[in-house]
Amino acid sequence: MDMRAAIVSRAALFALAAVTVLAGCETVQTTQPGVVGVDRKQHFLVSSDEMNAAAADAYKKTIADAQAKHQLDTNAAHVEQVKRVVSRLIPNTGFFRPDAPKWAWEFHVLSTPEVNAWCMPGGKIAVYSGLIDKIKPSDDELAAVLGHEIAHALREHSREQASQQMAEQIGLGVLGAGLGLSDVTQQLSGMLLKVGFELPHSRTDETEADRVGLELAARSGYDPHAAVTLWQKMGQVAGGGGGGGVEKFLSDHPPTDQRLADMKANADKLQPVYVAAKK
Repeated sequence: MDMRAAIVSRAALFALAAVTVLAGCETVQTTQPGVVGVDRKQHFLVSSDEMNAAAADAYKKTIADAQAKHQLDTNAAHVEQVKRVVSRLIPNTGFFRPDAPKWAWEFHVLSTPEVNAWCMPGGKIAVYSGLIDKIKPSDDELAAVLGHEIAHALREHSREQASQQMAEQIGLGVLGAGLGLSDVTQQLSGMLLKVGFELPHSRTDETEADRVGLELAARSGYDPHAAVTLWQKMGQVAGGGGGGGVEKFLSDHPPTDQRLADMKANADKLQPVYVAAKK
């Protein structure tokens, strides 16, 4: 077989693999629209099992590292506040998707100065002590943060991002015929972790997480308007020169005027839901 024939054969093989993978693309509505009306359908090439397994492994390593550094759940007051809020949010995830309350939920507080919080696929939560120490959130404001992060997991945004990256890699491979099937398999494992847990979410993802998170908080008896005061406090801490990590959080979650206006409008819309939950 000459070189040109070998290249054509390799491209055909990769194209066949790409078609096989793309044929398995799943199009679903991951959550119920709710009052906030998030009803965008999503396309997945990566399975929930793959994503949840990668998340569980990454979470296990993160927690083990924090424990080794004596940074795991060291402040009882911080742990108690997070537990209090999470325990009210989790049961109400079932409104958006019935399977969610049965996830293997876990949460920990990591004693680091960084202002951050996240929820990995499958319900693996971490709150950094810097967020509590510097922002001093009320329970309503902490519910706004955690509701937003949990909403990313409910909407499976990390799985969606990983699927988009997989499709791009397959497309590049078909065009260039430069990768073998084994190369793709090796790259996907690392890509799942990077896309799922390191890269910032898109503007669409952030808007959806804002809205679903607001409704999750409201249904759990937390004032959805606290999301607005939370971002105002974030800006005050960053603007006062004592940011200490707030800037990074704000860069990943930019509180633009349009975004704050959207939060306010949806919080107003959710007021009856909040009032009913408080009874």
